[in-house]
Amino acid sequence: MQLTIKYFGMLTEATKHTEERMHTNTCSVLELVEKLKNQYPELKDKDFKVAVNHQLVSDDYLINNEAEIALLPPFAGG
Repeated sequence: MQLTIKYFGMLTEATKHTEERMHTNTCSVLELVEKLKNQYPELKDKDFKVAVNHQLVSDDYLINNEAEIALLPPFAGG
């Protein structure tokens, strides 16, 4: 499965990427997040939400091939 993963805010600093393409066999958000935390240990202590194709999703959401994944840090309103 081929995914596009986009990082925002402090997550860009933690991964040293704003975007990357990843080939993976993972199928759920939880599995993908665990894989990314293993690849980028700096993510382990970061709080973030995951959006798939521009929609916030839960950890058990199943990801489809060619999905766009966004890792979103907490936002301050105002």
